Amino acid sequence: MKFSEMPYARVDRAWAEAAYKDLIARSAAAGSAAGQLAVHQEYYKLSETINTSFALAMIRHDIDTADEFYKAEQEYADELGPVLQQLDVEYGRQLYRSPWRAELEKALGEPFFKNIGMSMRAYDERIVPLRQQENALTTRYTNLIAAARIEFEGGVYNLSQMRPFTTHADRAVRQRAWAALRGYLLSVTGELDEIYDALVKNRTEQARQLGFENYIELGYLRMLRNSYDRPMVESFRRQVKEHLVPLATKLHEARRARLGVDRLCHYDNDMYFAAGNPAPTGTPEEILAAGRQMYAELGPETKEFFDFMQQNELFDVLGRPNKAQGGYQAYIDAYRAPFIFANFNGTSGDVDVITHECGHAFQAYLLRDEPVREFEALGMETAEIHSMSMEYFTYPWMEKFFGARAGEYLQMHLEDSITFVPYGCMVDEFQHIVYEHPELTPAERKAAWAALEKTYRPHLHYDDGGFLAGAIWQRQMHIFQSPFYYIDYCLAATCAMQFKIKMDEDWPAAWQQYLKLCKLAARDYFTGVITAAGLQSPFEDGCLKAIAEKLGPKALG
Repeated sequence: MKFSEMPYARVDRAWAEAAYKDLIARSAAAGSAAGQLAVHQEYYKLSETINTSFALAMIRHDIDTADEFYKAEQEYADELGPVLQQLDVEYGRQLYRSPWRAELEKALGEPFFKNIGMSMRAYDERIVPLRQQENALTTRYTNLIAAARIEFEGGVYNLSQMRPFTTHADRAVRQRAWAALRGYLLSVTGELDEIYDALVKNRTEQARQLGFENYIELGYLRMLRNSYDRPMVESFRRQVKEHLVPLATKLHEARRARLGVDRLCHYDNDMYFAAGNPAPTGTPEEILAAGRQMYAELGPETKEFFDFMQQNELFDVLGRPNKAQGGYQAYIDAYRAPFIFANFNGTSGDVDVITHECGHAFQAYLLRDEPVREFEALGMETAEIHSMSMEYFTYPWMEKFFGARAGEYLQMHLEDSITFVPYGCMVDEFQHIVYEHPELTPAERKAAWAALEKTYRPHLHYDDGGFLAGAIWQRQMHIFQSPFYYIDYCLAATCAMQFKIKMDEDWPAAWQQYLKLCKLAARDYFTGVITAAGLQSPFEDGCLKAIAEKLGPKALG
């Protein structure tokens, strides 16, 4: 069904609560594993209805945050979601404590039960009001950022639409664009501080009511870190500092020389070539057409997927006023349909959407007929491998988008992929500092960020008086909306880089390993599925050292 034709229906709270309680009672009364699994099929139908309603409300609200109807529906979902999630945990408890647990694990997978156990610790009826308040705060952040109106040289733009100016070939234009962006952030930094301070205090209070010292352990539980812990993440960040930060510093120095500047300032950080970054040569419609041709040539599975997406209007990628910022893939359960949301702005990021978000959507499409829905419940560190690896697998088709500058795009993409990991780890370490010390003031949080910049991005200089050095993170929506998510990108990036190394050696074999990873989905833990797909765990000592040694020479030319 086409997205425009998908009917939206608000989830009635009384109906949903009654349906959950009925399923919980019948699951508890089932006299066998077969009986509980039969009830579980009905649970699939209930969750499908609820998830579809919430997904449609979110997408349509994000498409136009000024739409009063869907604004109200998103607010309703923010309030109802924690209530139903608590009932979802109670339903899972029946399976977790079942006398037929061993039989259920064979049918639904061991990771599913590990996740239930984590959810039982992470959610409780007592904190539902706090979680509702948390949802309202994150939606407030989304709406505030979406409403940005930045005056620049005769025009008015939102954050996404400023990208062509902040990455302009003319350094003077970049400086002025960043000055305008800085002015906007200064105008809202007080409100952003207020929102984030409230979020930190809210999440900390949730943790304390559940018996945790701070939000960090609770955050790990909510991210379903079911196969690694905080010490392993800290070890990973240590390896990044030892092996990828030095490589990134060399790449930045080479980039500085290419640009012909004395030092890299904040308005140079996204620039790779003195003549300007390569940009797509076509219109948005032509980019999508090139994407369709690319996926038709990549393989029969990808051709079928992309045709399905276009035939069913499952792309909304044009940047517009009042549209939420960023990009994502959402899944509409009732129609087994991935949906891609993005903000095209005429830069190379438009093509990244056709590769990165399509990686997510393609994997979801491959599993659309999977009868065991638990196998679809990916950890984010696994899900991001699918998207980041797809960026590399589509390298041979970049001429369709960038023409004669395809080679420059590939160089830019590889450099950016490597240098991203230190930034992502900086985001992660920042959040650990913030939630370990919730008493920090907004000014102290900004000082902590500025200090981390010197560790993870020593190449970068800020000549704006120091504001951006401490506050640039306020436009990173994950920090507000999804605590501790960002390290998933970093872990996935190291796995995707391994695919890049493999495809340079044997592209067809690497593609088959990638398809295997996609289809394994959540049948095993993160560390298990990547091993099964022939990848080394990012947590193993030597993994990042080997990546730096193999990819470094290619990136440095």
